[in-house]
Amino acid sequence: MTGTGIRLYAPAPGWSVSADVVVVGSGVAGLTAALRCEAAGLKTVVVTKARLDDGSTRWAQGGIAAALGDGDSPQQHLDDTLVAGADLCDEEAVRILVTEGPDAVRRLIDTGAHFDESSGGGLALTREGGHHRDRIAHAGGDATGAEISRALVEAVRARGVRTVENALVLDLLTDAEGRTAGVSLHVMGEGQHDGVGAVLAPAVVLATGGMGQVFSATTNPSVSTGDGVALALRAGAEVSDLEFVQFHPTVLFLGADAEGQQPLVSEAVRGEGAHLVDADGVRFMAGQHELAELAPRDIVAKGIMRRMQEQGAAHMFLDARHFGAQMWERRFPTILAACRANGIDPVTEPIPVAPAAHYASGGVRTDAHGRTTVPGLYACGEVACTGVHGANRLASNSLLEGLVYAERIAADIAALKADDRLHARVPAPAAHPEPAAHPLLGPEARFAIQRIMTEGAGVLRSAESLDKAADRLRRLHTEARESLDENGKTAEPGVDTWEATNLLCVARVLVAAARQREETRGCHWREDRPGRDDANWRRHIVVRLNPDRTPAVHATDTADFPPTRQHRPQEQ
Repeated sequence: MTGTGIRLYAPAPGWSVSADVVVVGSGVAGLTAALRCEAAGLKTVVVTKARLDDGSTRWAQGGIAAALGDGDSPQQHLDDTLVAGADLCDEEAVRILVTEGPDAVRRLIDTGAHFDESSGGGLALTREGGHHRDRIAHAGGDATGAEISRALVEAVRARGVRTVENALVLDLLTDAEGRTAGVSLHVMGEGQHDGVGAVLAPAVVLATGGMGQVFSATTNPSVSTGDGVALALRAGAEVSDLEFVQFHPTVLFLGADAEGQQPLVSEAVRGEGAHLVDADGVRFMAGQHELAELAPRDIVAKGIMRRMQEQGAAHMFLDARHFGAQMWERRFPTILAACRANGIDPVTEPIPVAPAAHYASGGVRTDAHGRTTVPGLYACGEVACTGVHGANRLASNSLLEGLVYAERIAADIAALKADDRLHARVPAPAAHPEPAAHPLLGPEARFAIQRIMTEGAGVLRSAESLDKAADRLRRLHTEARESLDENGKTAEPGVDTWEATNLLCVARVLVAAARQREETRGCHWREDRPGRDDANWRRHIVVRLNPDRTPAVHATDTADFPPTRQHRPQEQ
């Protein structure tokens, strides 16, 4: 796979540092990869967009899934994952996840993460949607992500791993042979470095998280603008299954016009016995699935949306008044505080909830070692598509996937170093093309993109809505290109224009994939194609970027997750 020649408009790097590996992102996947690389003797640099603990990981409430309880097994965990993934999971990728997962969690505990314990002294395990066993380990009641982030950040700092905070990654750097040579980035504010620079390294690990900010309402933090997927596409990498955006069923409803990050009401609340009800107090999930409110997330989200449509309602309710104040305060203090901050007291009243964009099940296509289709470029966590999640992620598998596949990436890079197949010298990036091929959008385009995506590619989709979304996104792209053609100018380079440009890139690719998949499967819900079509669509949608920045879309021949077909990085 060769690069596209597309780069973001940015000044040439004014400084550089060198490493064996640069990890982009500081969630569970990025920090785990960095710690394992550092432990293997690799010179490692972590680049993160805000502070080390500002990614999506710290917002994770429910917990981390692994077969750690009595009577549970990796096989049972695998079975639940395959069912949730609607027959599109890569079974071998899932098997890796569930068999290596328990030990990965134990290593996380050894790193310093403290999970809640039962009265008997073992891990306190609970259940979430799609799971037939209690296998969700949690911390601080509903603050699992915050505890994992704390432990990993402390470990990174204690071990002296070099970090560059407040840095937005721009583009992948490659050498004359097309191999990874590092990344360009822009550091915001004061610090050891400032402005546009580069981290030069023969291995780059993308762990940049999701792209929830492509929609108006999301559980994702403001930094989740799809930067890693956009970078990979410009570098010539392939992405897969991007149409499968999971909308979390129970997000605190703040009003029809609410935008940006919305408070999540964890699935664990339903796991502890909360019920979904309509305005009349009727439980509407009972009878729709054997697990009722604990059905896989796509089924619950669809159940909520159907009831909303039937009743002309803007939201449904989650009723957990029977928990009582003591249980709310002990088990769900974070959610309780968020509800009360927004004028809702779940101890005495039902919580208004509605689906919102939550998790990208697809992403940059990788193999079982996290290798993408670009030599030297790896991906793990939400930015990646390992094949684990299929058409719909099973609850609390995301933190586990970040752990397991980050460790596998570190092991692969360490093996290259041990075999002298990782460049002993810093690779020389190819010359920066002038001018760059990608015009920047103005910052106001961010909100236009979010509205387009919410209206046309949200929970409910159709050929008509997707066609309209594609056309409106195309016009944004064309206007930026024509402005460049006419006067050679583009929007001023900066964080807001780079983010808007990345959002447009991932939005166009997502819509292109969703238009291609003419069926309903998992969290991809086509109103005009309500049935699942295994004969024609039990396969993956793969997209790459053409040099003219248009998406090139194709479906795989079978449901098998396609190999990346690349040589191992820097292999001679």
